[in-house]
Amino acid sequence: MDAFQNVSPDALRAGRTDAIDDAVATALAAHPLDGVETEYPHYRGAVAEPGAPPRPSENHPVFYGCFDWHSAVHSHWALVRALRLVPDHPDEAAIAGGVDERLTPANVASEVDYIDENPGFEEPYGWSWLLRLAAELRLWEDPRADRWRETLRPLEERVRRGVLASFLEVDRPHRVGTHGNTAFALAGVLDYARVVGDAELERETEAATHRLYADDTVAVVGAEPVGWDFVSPALTEADLLRRVLDPDAFAAWLDGFLPDLSAPPHDALVSPVSVEPEEGDGAAMHLIGLNVSRAWCLAGLADALADRDGPAAARLRDPLDAAAGRHAKAGAADVLTDDYAGSHWLSSFALYLLTRNEGGIAPGTG
Repeated sequence: MDAFQNVSPDALRAGRTDAIDDAVATALAAHPLDGVETEYPHYRGAVAEPGAPPRPSENHPVFYGCFDWHSAVHSHWALVRALRLVPDHPDEAAIAGGVDERLTPANVASEVDYIDENPGFEEPYGWSWLLRLAAELRLWEDPRADRWRETLRPLEERVRRGVLASFLEVDRPHRVGTHGNTAFALAGVLDYARVVGDAELERETEAATHRLYADDTVAVVGAEPVGWDFVSPALTEADLLRRVLDPDAFAAWLDGFLPDLSAPPHDALVSPVSVEPEEGDGAAMHLIGLNVSRAWCLAGLADALADRDGPAAARLRDPLDAAAGRHAKAGAADVLTDDYAGSHWLSSFALYLLTRNEGGIAPGTG
């Protein structure tokens, strides 16, 4: 599915809805719309015999689709964000009707009960996406968003408490390219806190970021990427730090973190990963996602240096910006795959890249 064939790399990396016409909007919504109601296949397996695990919808009557809980959550985020950013969305009725059906007080209470009984469930990746969903509902000025957020609030508050009680207390970051990446989750939590005006959570998340990352120098990228990476540990960390350091301090930090983008090993960060996907190849699907997430990180870093003077900005800004365009083009070529190994989650990443400057992502403090 090549909905982006006529969209330039500059438009893809710009992060504005200018690149989203009705055809692109329909393409971006198609897989999330289908996936949030697709209970199987699911990572828990099928109900085939006595003693098998319960149906996903029994434990998760809201977020049972899309193969796993976190993908169901960020697919809901993608659908809500699409309604907010695309006026008269072609699939508005289907999206709203489905959310209304799943997002009920009783269903949300079941989701809360499950986390109460399984406290570490989906920490931190799924938690960060749940908070992004709540933030998106807060941003959207629409009676439906108000109603949905009020219904979701018990789960939002339960996840917030969990973040403060456990996630922000980690003593070392997980520098991985998959779901356990600490920096990716911290960025989602921080964005949520700033959108909803949660001063305590913002303060504690910033403190954790400084404690875990502010003293880092010379990114370790020799192992990037491994076969299942869908985020870059180095670029995701930098994308987090741009949220908490003032612009000059961030430029100085980045100068030490990415000392030479023209030489190994750091030159690997500016070249898209080559992907030759085959049906059902989940690792290849992750690498498609890696190109997309690298694109939004690289573009965000370039934007953070846009108005800076000095040698760091001069050395890094243009290479980062050019790399963002290359990664956006490479990711867009494959991101809207019909292969369920990727289709159950990749549309969310595509929308994140395409709309990263339309509110809710790396918002300022003012």
